[in-house]
Amino acid sequence: MDRPLRIALVSDCYVPRLGGIEMQVHDLARHLQAAGHEVVVLTPTPGPTVVDGVRVHRIDVPLLPFDIPFTRKAFRAVADLLESERVDVAHFHGGIVSPLAYIAARAAQKAGVPTVVTVHCMWSYATPMFAALDRLGGWTDWPVVFSAVSEVAAEPLRRIAGPDRPVIVLPNGIENDSWRVEPLPRDPSIVTLVSVMRLAPRKRPLQLLKMIRKVVDRLPSSVELRVVIVGDGPERPQLEKYLRSNGLTETVTLVGRRTRSEIRGIFAASDVFVAPANLESFGIAALEARCAGLPVVAKAQTGIREFVVHEREGLLATSDSDMVVQLTRVVADRDLRERMTEHNRSTPSPVDWVDVVARNVDAYRLAMTLPQG
Repeated sequence: MDRPLRIALVSDCYVPRLGGIEMQVHDLARHLQAAGHEVVVLTPTPGPTVVDGVRVHRIDVPLLPFDIPFTRKAFRAVADLLESERVDVAHFHGGIVSPLAYIAARAAQKAGVPTVVTVHCMWSYATPMFAALDRLGGWTDWPVVFSAVSEVAAEPLRRIAGPDRPVIVLPNGIENDSWRVEPLPRDPSIVTLVSVMRLAPRKRPLQLLKMIRKVVDRLPSSVELRVVIVGDGPERPQLEKYLRSNGLTETVTLVGRRTRSEIRGIFAASDVFVAPANLESFGIAALEARCAGLPVVAKAQTGIREFVVHEREGLLATSDSDMVVQLTRVVADRDLRERMTEHNRSTPSPVDWVDVVARNVDAYRLAMTLPQG
């Protein structure tokens, strides 16, 4: 059981497409391979066949908008590739709409391939749908290892599966050292907030701008607020219109998509990270900012609470109105910011990739002990 494993990571989406699942599966593949395991990625996302030394099978099938596979050919292709690759275990990664991850996981289990399924999102409004699918197909009875990226994301699975069916947590990982930055000199009267997210409704960028509008009105004249939002997406035109109509064009800058190196540079010139989403299953961008030393302001009901304790690594808000209160606090109170910054800079994150890889491998070996077929 200590030998290196042949592992297939299966995801509906993968790099070069950018997103939370894409980057985390990519990083997991790299770190598993660096730990001595043999990894292959199976995905319908077009792109190169080798990424950072990891082999990638790009399944050539028709895709719906947002690159969603839907044909039986896609699901059969996964089962065929798992057989031809002779893998020890298949690890499926899914969000709410991830047909390849969930349907092909069932096919893999029926074919006798040890299987791990990880949910990367908060099911929220979709929980009744998954419960109905369980009543129809009994997916909670599959001999697979079910997991989620956080306790928050695991809760809906546990409610459906019941107390006798364990759901483990396989968190996203981070390279602590690579996200440490040296803060750049700055004017102490200017406080810079930064947010990194896709500019889409689920991430709530417009709601963030509305909060910023209220924070600006509450700040003393001695403090000037700047906001940098990194990312792109369908809501950008609406955000630009809001900034113009509310006199925020000098306060908020939309810088578009940036590389990881560029984001580290932005963190070095920033004071606080803010995450406005309500349905954040983990919050990898918030974790990256925390490792860079930035206090994190986020919602208390999200997965961010699993690496941010209120008034230690950041501030956790219970609502949008409370988020305005917490943002105003952290912008106006320099001592509070510096105390949390010092803690974040001196205390490594507990979800370094060394530990995360070990937890994933333990899940794989557990799956290999379950009866298959």
